[in-house]
Amino acid sequence: MSSLLNFIAGKWVASHSENVRPVHNPASAEVLATVALSSAAETHAAIESAHNAFAEWRRVPLTERVQFLFRLKARLEEDFEELSKTITLECGKTLAESRGEMRRAIENVEVACSASVLTQGLFSEDIAAGIDEFTIRQPLGVCAIIAPFNFPGMIPFWFLPYALVAGNAVVLKPSERVPLTMAHVFRILEELRFPAGVVSLVNGGREAVDALLDDERVQAVSFVGSSATARYVYARAAAAGKRVQCQGGAKNPIVIAADAHLDSTTQVVADSAFGCAGQRCLAASMAVLVGDARAPFRDSLRQAAANRLTGFGLDAVQMGPVISADSKTRIQGLIETAEQEGARVTVDGRNASIRGFEGGYFLKPTVLEGLPLDSNVARTEIFGPVLSLHEVDDLDQALAIINQGQYGNMACLFTSSGDLARRFRSEADVGNVGINVGVAAPMAMFPFSGARGSFFGDLHGQGRDAFQFFTKQKVVVERWPRAVSRLF
Repeated sequence: MSSLLNFIAGKWVASHSENVRPVHNPASAEVLATVALSSAAETHAAIESAHNAFAEWRRVPLTERVQFLFRLKARLEEDFEELSKTITLECGKTLAESRGEMRRAIENVEVACSASVLTQGLFSEDIAAGIDEFTIRQPLGVCAIIAPFNFPGMIPFWFLPYALVAGNAVVLKPSERVPLTMAHVFRILEELRFPAGVVSLVNGGREAVDALLDDERVQAVSFVGSSATARYVYARAAAAGKRVQCQGGAKNPIVIAADAHLDSTTQVVADSAFGCAGQRCLAASMAVLVGDARAPFRDSLRQAAANRLTGFGLDAVQMGPVISADSKTRIQGLIETAEQEGARVTVDGRNASIRGFEGGYFLKPTVLEGLPLDSNVARTEIFGPVLSLHEVDDLDQALAIINQGQYGNMACLFTSSGDLARRFRSEADVGNVGINVGVAAPMAMFPFSGARGSFFGDLHGQGRDAFQFFTKQKVVVERWPRAVSRLF
């Protein structure tokens, strides 16, 4: 068992904080490592190092900065399996899910390698007599990344490669629940010999976050987490004059029309609701059954939930544990609250016990039916393997459920009708829309969108949005009068 270090000014350093937390394997409750929650002073030291490094790094030609990313991609490929297993051990998801997560992380590095094209400006010659006008993009300075527990490998890469290749210095704070994956990534970054201070890793909690939000040398903040925390981070960082993008929570509805294919839709919806133990911001949490879809899909989704194999993620299973004992207790409490609010638990995943892993934080897939739409649980992000089934008469009623909710991360429709699909993608007020897709996760060249209570900011992570977020645009108006003696 190791005690995890911070990476500041190009060196691994121990935190002096006495607030030390264990890092658990959620499948067994085994302690994998310990991590100290760094103080504000230690966080400011990382910011200072990044601030000093920025002046040199921004002057490194873009064609040279991008070479670091090419080498980063190669090293991530080399350590792909080890990184994937680390995610499973500290986060609990299946190895297949961890591999998929790391593949998405690497895709973001690949897209960031296109910086020489995606950061180009505009040029207009002779926009007025003898005057040219053009735009250039320049880096911001020190950028902070505050990452969540549920995708310890992927989500930092929505931001990290774009910020670096654009010429910024980065201070990254991983979730204290899952710090091992980023510790491995930063060992790779150390090998690549970025100039000291260009990339820094600070383990910590609330004190470290507040230091990042308040320090005037931090120019931009990228955050993913719950909506309550996203709102807090956005308000505090914006009040300090920073550029901010905050991805929040979700309550994602999947609408199933009567003409949807029964078997394939059932499989995809079950994967969406119960994959990663329901701990992803694009997990389906409500299945809205339209018209004649009610009876067949009620039965098929119950069966899919009851038959899903749950266990240790490195074994041949379909679902792992939730992240912590507290999360398990909270989710079980919400299921009990749903019963009190009138729901029927038609598939009950509580009190799950996995042979050989009796100490793990396991819940099995759970299905709720008859949950009132105005109930507390119907409005709450459960963030666990719980799917509620709701019945409506037509697409109008389904769209009303989607658009009246406080969240707007994702909504999906399963149908064989192009007409329904076109209307749905136009009228669903969410950031990510899926048509016959259960997890509408954008590829790295597209922004990871969001709406209403699911996103605070303007520019999102990934792709063109990331390049725009991590650069400022400058307009240059230029005149070069010709000397009389040089006229021909």
